[in-house]
Amino acid sequence: MASAAEQLASNLNFGAFAKATELKRRIWFTLGALVIYRLGTYIPIPGIDPLVLEEVFQNQGGGLLGVLNMFSGGALGRMTIFALNIMPYISASIIMQLMTAVSPSLEALKKEGESGRKKINQYTRYGTVLLAAVQAYGLAVGLESLSGSTGSAVLDPGAFFRLTTVITVVGGTIFLMWLGEQITSRGVGNGISLIIFAGIVAELPRALVGTLDLMGTGAISPVFVMTMLVMAGAVITFIVFMERAQRRLIVQYPKQQRGNRMVEGQSSHLPLKLNTAGVIPAIFASSLLLLPTTLIGFSGSEGTGWVQVIAAELQHGQPVFMIVYAALIIFFCFFYTAIVFNPEETADNLRRYNGFLPGIRPGKATADYLDYVLTRLTAVGALYLAAVCLMPEFLLAEFSLPFYFGGTSLLIVVVVTMDTVAQIQSHLLAHQYEGLIKKAKLRGRRG
Repeated sequence: MASAAEQLASNLNFGAFAKATELKRRIWFTLGALVIYRLGTYIPIPGIDPLVLEEVFQNQGGGLLGVLNMFSGGALGRMTIFALNIMPYISASIIMQLMTAVSPSLEALKKEGESGRKKINQYTRYGTVLLAAVQAYGLAVGLESLSGSTGSAVLDPGAFFRLTTVITVVGGTIFLMWLGEQITSRGVGNGISLIIFAGIVAELPRALVGTLDLMGTGAISPVFVMTMLVMAGAVITFIVFMERAQRRLIVQYPKQQRGNRMVEGQSSHLPLKLNTAGVIPAIFASSLLLLPTTLIGFSGSEGTGWVQVIAAELQHGQPVFMIVYAALIIFFCFFYTAIVFNPEETADNLRRYNGFLPGIRPGKATADYLDYVLTRLTAVGALYLAAVCLMPEFLLAEFSLPFYFGGTSLLIVVVVTMDTVAQIQSHLLAHQYEGLIKKAKLRGRRG
């Protein structure tokens, strides 16, 4: 069976893709949905002065505004209907996962299977609407307080502007949530991740053009640009290697009596990823760390002396920023891994199906061993995430780079690409199996 699967995997070529009509339909649907998303990032919210808004973002783009604008594909900087992007849905999903871990009723609902999962998804949607409404109102109030050299960013501030902004932005977030679910069910890949991926990649050409302009004016040398490209390729290779790295624990199943014959025991593997938490720790850490400086920038005041010190120390490239950033990433790696993987539950499932780890007693000893292995893996994964996210900070501090491309965005792009390619390969493999089954049935009828 394994050799047949390997042979099919080796035969996945363009010809197989051309015959996979279902896969082509899914890919075209995904591309069409992403095009609709990109068109929506250019539909502005009514009542905004774009010139003043552009001036404000040039002055405050290094805070949380810059990070969220990167994730939204420039929609926040242009203040469009997709200004909040899909971030309220992600926040609601993470909150539901946290509540599932601490609430017995939600944990029991999660164990009900498909029906429980649908109820949790519905609660997540309600939470998305609530978070989007609160954030949209805060966005409207913040816009009214912004002003540039030519006047206020809002043409006619007041209750009507706030109401229309909340309705418009919340509607855009709900539409993106629905669009992401449609991509997941009718397209290829995870819809929510692909929307964030499309937003980040869409801003890449503009960054490249800006870099070429700097190289043309002599601000940076061509050798430096080539060095950065080579370094980026090395980092991408390193990310792919670490994301694929896993520890496989051998699971042994004893012999079983089936009828009058004894079935030999089987063995399988329990894969534990090196980076179980994914990119969630980096997103959480960057958002929390950049929040104080963004609030100071939104207030439009310099503040007291200690506020100025905090704002100065939490700038990109500063030692305090990098230390706190690394500490938050490591903390959220352990915290999120503890939520998504329960060693005791895994040990109970193994014992329920008569599985055991060689040399480890079932029950509590297995749970303790799984926790021991997972803790060591998470420590390495946390250091890896911290290193990737801090590398641009070191470059900014040492060489004063005129551009900034965070490690978080690079992680998202690489991980989403890997997941999407894996799903395409699985669809091709399933198409190959369907072709073999049809051929076998035709031969059986002829025979």
